[in-house]
Amino acid sequence: MFAKRTHQSDSFSKHRAGKSVSKTKRSFREQAATSRRVERATALDTSLPVESNLTSPIITLCVGPEQRLFAAHEDVLANSPFFSAIIRGQFLESTSKRVNLPEEIPEVFSCVLEYLYKGDYYPRLLHNKRRNTWELEDAETNNGGRGAVESTVYHPGTQQTLLKDTLLYCTADRYGLEELKRLALRKQGLQSGIQCSTILASSRYAYENTPDSDSKLRAHYLALIIRSRNTFKRSGTMQVEMERGGKMFFDLYVAMQVSFPVTHLVPLIWTAF
Repeated sequence: MFAKRTHQSDSFSKHRAGKSVSKTKRSFREQAATSRRVERATALDTSLPVESNLTSPIITLCVGPEQRLFAAHEDVLANSPFFSAIIRGQFLESTSKRVNLPEEIPEVFSCVLEYLYKGDYYPRLLHNKRRNTWELEDAETNNGGRGAVESTVYHPGTQQTLLKDTLLYCTADRYGLEELKRLALRKQGLQSGIQCSTILASSRYAYENTPDSDSKLRAHYLALIIRSRNTFKRSGTMQVEMERGGKMFFDLYVAMQVSFPVTHLVPLIWTAF
């Protein structure tokens, strides 16, 4: 679901259903395990290891330019084709069991590890059985909540603030974790109140870090921009991004041809923003 625009600020928001008073919310993992009707795009990878089987060696991972240290079981990491290749000895130093990932972002990599261990990452995706909708875990009021979680992360490579779920999607693509990609995309669709500049920067990053054969994340951004075009029209960032050009704006042009009558296309494309 894509967000609707707000009339109050240069950001987009979405109408979200009120919270149910009954305790009928179930985690994404629980719902996938108990219902075969859940669409495949949200199903968990049942090959993920359970905690009782975590007896494999520990691997140390040095993440980011500051070399923040993470530790994970070899069998858990092996669920990713990327790390499976490393574990087979292509890059791993056999004595130290150490992997260096200087280009990764610690806040994003932490979510990857959480997914590999638990099948989800915080805030969890919960199914509201009463409303038959998916919602993000309430970080402040849910039992066991860890407090408010930022939906954005600073990316040192681009020197911009980007949507965390977009960074996770692209990271999961590199690691060969298709279910994590689907989960990140669904969670991003539930975000609200994101600045237009952040959306546009994240969409450009998505185009630059996903193959042309993978259109899901790109289509998410195109649909969002079209549906919230009145909000983006007020954003000076949109004009700057259009002047920079790129494949995203060609795709946006094509998408608007489909969404609107041809007779209205020129004014919409060239004067709406």
